[in-house]
Amino acid sequence: MIPLLHGWTTVQRSAKTNLRLGATLCFVAGATNAGGFLAVGQYTSHMTGIVSSLMDDVVLGNFALAAAALASLLAFVAGAMTTAWMVNWALRRQLHSAYGRPLLLEAVLLLVFGLFGVAIADMASIAVPATVLILCYIMGLQNAVITKISHAEIRTTHLTGLLTDLGIELGKLMYVNRLDRQNKVHADRSRLKIQSTLIGCFCIGALAGAMGFKHFGYIATVPLALLLVLLVLRPVLDDAKRWIHPH
Repeated sequence: MIPLLHGWTTVQRSAKTNLRLGATLCFVAGATNAGGFLAVGQYTSHMTGIVSSLMDDVVLGNFALAAAALASLLAFVAGAMTTAWMVNWALRRQLHSAYGRPLLLEAVLLLVFGLFGVAIADMASIAVPATVLILCYIMGLQNAVITKISHAEIRTTHLTGLLTDLGIELGKLMYVNRLDRQNKVHADRSRLKIQSTLIGCFCIGALAGAMGFKHFGYIATVPLALLLVLLVLRPVLDDAKRWIHPH
């Protein structure tokens, strides 16, 4: 199975591998977002909502809540910045795992979240705010990876853009070309397929994440972490072999 996943996170890209990786990361994001909400009572990929709540709390004088929202926003940005640093550092050194390294960090953070969930429940006043920041950081980290790989064509942690693109293509698909036969409106069926696939994977991931957390608790994030490790394992091993045997 590992050889089949070789091209999913390596530097050499294709539209097919970008879609495969994007669909997988949509699943992970959906599961993390839904499971994270059940854990800490907050969605951690919805930066639009967080910014809106930040401004609302400032106006209403809820400065503690405003500070928490600002911290969540900065954590998301920090995650994206970390991806940029890690990817550019690795690309300059011509590493096969350049795009996989941020996902490996994400896997480690998900493992921490899953394995130390009991502590989160026992020390809620301290652990929950920290967990929110970690989850926001993870979402920024992951979204920046696929954005950089696909040249901003694919997003994985939120559905607003995907649903907008889907609506545009559906509108073209259902448009009746009666008046101008020469300049017909045509839907981009390949793009329609991509958007539908990504949205479907996010929804399935959200359902799996919610059910997993409901029935198994924090440990439900461990399979997500292992999935990410599987995606990046082969390029990491390739780099390790080159380091051990440089010639």
